[in-house]
Amino acid sequence: MILLKLWWEFFKIGLFSVGGGMATLPFLYDMADRTGWFTYDQIADMLAVSESTPGPIGINMATYTGFTTAGMPGSIVATLGVITPGIIIVLLIIAVLERFRKNKYVEAAFYGIRPASAGLIAAAGVLVAEIALFNVDADSIAGFFDVKALILAAVLVVLTRWVKPTKKLHPVVFIAASAVVGILLF
Repeated sequence: MILLKLWWEFFKIGLFSVGGGMATLPFLYDMADRTGWFTYDQIADMLAVSESTPGPIGINMATYTGFTTAGMPGSIVATLGVITPGIIIVLLIIAVLERFRKNKYVEAAFYGIRPASAGLIAAAGVLVAEIALFNVDADSIAGFFDVKALILAAVLVVLTRWVKPTKKLHPVVFIAASAVVGILLF
């Protein structure tokens, strides 16, 4: 039964998370609240693993979540669940593309979807920053800030935006360096 639930949950995510993998995060937070399959901290771990592995983030997160929840069968079912809506939608679009290519309603729908997906991605970014950089359950203001994480984030921003020799390095270099720093500091 857990496999059917996993497939259904990720089918809904695949159907409604327009805008890419980061847009799946609000749905994953909601799923964590409703099912208890994983915690917010585990979502942050899923995101880190999904960002650092090849492939689309949303599919990687579905695979990771499915594996965390129900092992290898769960990873397969969750992955199939998240990609099924896209396959169905693409097949439908191909079937009717010529008829609706210049339809003003179709163009208007896509115009409305863009800001919605931007909002979902922004909300996901805020939640990830909250988990990664702050301790919202802290008893004091000093405990609210994760100083090590804030320093690492600031150093990465400086290195990727303003220091010319490191500005053009591949993101994998920064991910690997951050993993080493994380191991050393935590």
